[in-house]
Amino acid sequence: MQPNLHDTDRLSCLEQQVHLLQTDRLGALDIEHLTEELEAEMGNERRELYRRLRILIGHLLNWHYQPEQHSSSWAGTIRVQRKDILKLLKGSPSLKRFIEEEIREAHQDTVDLTSFETGIDTANFPADCLYSIEDLLNADYWP
Repeated sequence: MQPNLHDTDRLSCLEQQVHLLQTDRLGALDIEHLTEELEAEMGNERRELYRRLRILIGHLLNWHYQPEQHSSSWAGTIRVQRKDILKLLKGSPSLKRFIEEEIREAHQDTVDLTSFETGIDTANFPADCLYSIEDLLNADYWP
C-alpha cells in the first residue's frame, strides 16, 4: 500500500484540504485525517494552557518559597505567562472549562520540578495549589 499525503507530509496535506474547502470540493476531502487533525489541534490548545500554567505555578512557588532569591527574570517569566494565558483564554474562551483540572495537574508536576530545582523537599509544598485562578491571572498578585 502506498502512503498517502497525510502520512508523508502533514502540512502539505492540510494545505490541500484547505484548498478543497475553499473551492467547495467537499467530496474530495479526506474526512478521516481532517478529523484527526482537528482533534489534535483541540488537544494542542489544552496542552498549551497546561504548559503555561506549569511554568507560572513553578515560578510563583519559587517566588513564595525563596524570597531571598527574587529576580527580575522570575518576575518577567511570571508576567509573560500571565499575559500569554490570558491571551490564550481570550482566543479560546471554552478552555476555561478545563482550567481547574489543568491547574491541579500542573501543580502536581510543578512541585516535583520545583523540589528538584530548589532542593526543598516535596513534603514542604502543599498538596493542592496555593493559588486560585484569580491569583494566577492577577498581575498585582505576588505571594
